[in-house]
Amino acid sequence: MARTQLCHPLPRISRRQMLHRSAIGFGGLAAASILAGEEAAAANRGQLLHHAARARRVIFLFMKGGPSHLDTFDFKPQLQKDSGKELPFAKPRVQFAKTGNLLASPWKFTRHGASGLEVSELFPHVAQCADDLCVLSSVHGTNAAHGGASLKLHTGSDNFVRPSMGAWVNYGLGTENRNLPGFVTICPTLAHGGVKNWSSAFLPAQYQGVPLGVASQPSSQATVKYIRNSRYTPELQRLQLDLLGGLNRDHLQQAGPNATLEARIKSLELAFRMQVEMPECQDLSQETDATLRLYGMDQKVTEDFGRQCLLARRFAERGVRFIQVTHSDSKVQWDQHANLKEGHTKNALEVDKPIAGLLKDLKARGLLRDTLVLWGGEFGRTPVAQGNNGRDHNPEGFSMWMAGGGVKGGIKYGATDEYGYYAVENKMHVHDMHATLLHLLGLDHERLTFRYAGRDFRLTDIAGNVHREILV
Repeated sequence: MARTQLCHPLPRISRRQMLHRSAIGFGGLAAASILAGEEAAAANRGQLLHHAARARRVIFLFMKGGPSHLDTFDFKPQLQKDSGKELPFAKPRVQFAKTGNLLASPWKFTRHGASGLEVSELFPHVAQCADDLCVLSSVHGTNAAHGGASLKLHTGSDNFVRPSMGAWVNYGLGTENRNLPGFVTICPTLAHGGVKNWSSAFLPAQYQGVPLGVASQPSSQATVKYIRNSRYTPELQRLQLDLLGGLNRDHLQQAGPNATLEARIKSLELAFRMQVEMPECQDLSQETDATLRLYGMDQKVTEDFGRQCLLARRFAERGVRFIQVTHSDSKVQWDQHANLKEGHTKNALEVDKPIAGLLKDLKARGLLRDTLVLWGGEFGRTPVAQGNNGRDHNPEGFSMWMAGGGVKGGIKYGATDEYGYYAVENKMHVHDMHATLLHLLGLDHERLTFRYAGRDFRLTDIAGNVHREILV
């Protein structure tokens, strides 16, 4: 008897549905492929820049506490002449502490390089790089307290939780190295904003900064914890991650989009890949003795910050988009309400040679031309004395500097008044600095937005102007 074969027509599904349903079955292969595709798209985002980029990455040298512009990069002859006299105009309506009469700088300024840029004797090594510096002498903010001013500098807001500028850069440009984070912060401070200074806030979590160490510990301890797994081989870890990834994607398929879970999946994948490249990146034994000396690694006073700067160069040359290096300690910082000469001398001695070493090393390797180096603190200091040997907080006018990355070198842009209290010429608000930084990276600050809670947000909020005068 002939066997009758029953034929049931297969349900018609689209190619998209077929791929979607089979993704779980493919397991780890599919997960790896999807993640690679997502990161390739992020890496290729640089091809869709708003305009031609002058820089590809940023190194931010954050001097926590507020270094005095009057004693570093903004020489005021009139302040020297009138020291001890009363300020001849009104002080700001909001002040942090009680101040007295004008206080001259205890340091001499000298012209350096072909440009003749004036630099304080506090920075003899950085002064050797004068022709690479673009000193922004008219920066100003809105907050006289460390916490608010630090948040303003890092996130563009001093009273709301907003993504940090490193997270915005990471989000806007994507990664150049899928085995390393796009944003690394070395020895960050946990005070005055703390983790908010490098967070992604409402941006996807994969764009937040990865902290290495903290400011209260030596930079020799600034490593990624558990970067090596002594119990499981990479092959076994891969199998575990594939299984977990499959379960997570099954959950996403059933429950729908979940940004938190998707970010967690990506962070696990990145953590796995970091095991290969991060230890090598942090292995300074590969550097020559000459390079270690260049960064001051052979001297106790400069060894700690020198290590941070050298790590910054190593991260930069491996494709990390935004690297922050923080100089801070729990005792002195740059916050000299008293003992100005003692405190600033100590701080400058610790950072001067390493910073100059970083600039020289980047330049020698051809990296400075597309690496934007940014130096500064959350505000400056007052020209009037606090007590008899200190300076109070001053967000009304202060100095930062940029180098490399498409800015003019050997110039001083903008100006404060004759005593250095208020920004008066080519005033550059913190929002303007952010807009200019993004512009150098090929990003239009008005178009780099993210929709959250019913509105489009950006680093510069509803303000900010690009200062094109400093661009090459």
